[in-house]
Amino acid sequence: MELRHLRYFIAVAEELHFTKAAQRLHIAQPPLSQQLQQLEAEIGVKLFHRKTKRQVQLTEAGKVFLQEAYGLLQQLETAVALTQRIGKGQTGQLRIGFTSLAIYDLLPLILREFRQQFLEVELVLLELTTSQQEQALKDSRIHLGFAHPPLVDNTLSYSCIQSESLVVALPSTHSLAQKEHISVESLLSEPLIMFPRYLAPGLYDLVMGLFQKGDFKPHIVQEAIQMQTIIGLVSAQIGVAIVPFSLHNLQRSGVVYRFIVGQVPVIETALIWQQDSLTAIAENFLQFTQKFIDENLQI
Repeated sequence: MELRHLRYFIAVAEELHFTKAAQRLHIAQPPLSQQLQQLEAEIGVKLFHRKTKRQVQLTEAGKVFLQEAYGLLQQLETAVALTQRIGKGQTGQLRIGFTSLAIYDLLPLILREFRQQFLEVELVLLELTTSQQEQALKDSRIHLGFAHPPLVDNTLSYSCIQSESLVVALPSTHSLAQKEHISVESLLSEPLIMFPRYLAPGLYDLVMGLFQKGDFKPHIVQEAIQMQTIIGLVSAQIGVAIVPFSLHNLQRSGVVYRFIVGQVPVIETALIWQQDSLTAIAENFLQFTQKFIDENLQI
């Protein structure tokens, strides 16, 4: 049994006339009759009562088969439509990795707009460090990631979507809080709150590089894993911290952010992916993100 048998059967069942059905199907009447005879032979029951050579009536079995044929074709149309939407990246699941830094500025803006345009896409978000995202891409646990170059795996593709300077976060009661710009030298005697290097080696090296330029050694008194924890410790006056500019969006009572004097290194946020395993949804997300950046942000 083929799909054309079902379509031929439905046409005759609705028209109850071979000639009219043949005209509707744009085929000759004799082949139509022959196809329906083959269908009845395969099923093993009569589907039509032949009133004349051209006019017919459905048997009871034919009436039941008509309803089932409608259902089968509807299922096929649904399957085809779903397959087309998936092929075009309009529905399905998209797994995205992100670092904690991305959530303070860039990521919420992109996700909000993307969800409005791709309502049938299920977003699964995983907070991972840059190195963890690289491994997750290898293992196909995520489709894309928001990470911070440099990358260890040079087989991965990436596109820088934002660059931001480092700033100093310090207690609002601190004497340096009265200045708009702070020199690195003025931080030498200050207790510094840092994060472990293994979590974000690129950012860690940028911060330490600020001190190494002047052959200074920072006074690190505390390490914390989460950026919000670091800012919380600054609020508690445990020390000061050097963080990306986007952290100023994390408004915390008792904390102010000040720019650093001189040439300050920037930290990049990049969208990373595995080119040979890119899905249609992931491709749509890449194109959407690039368009969003071009229209709303400047690197």
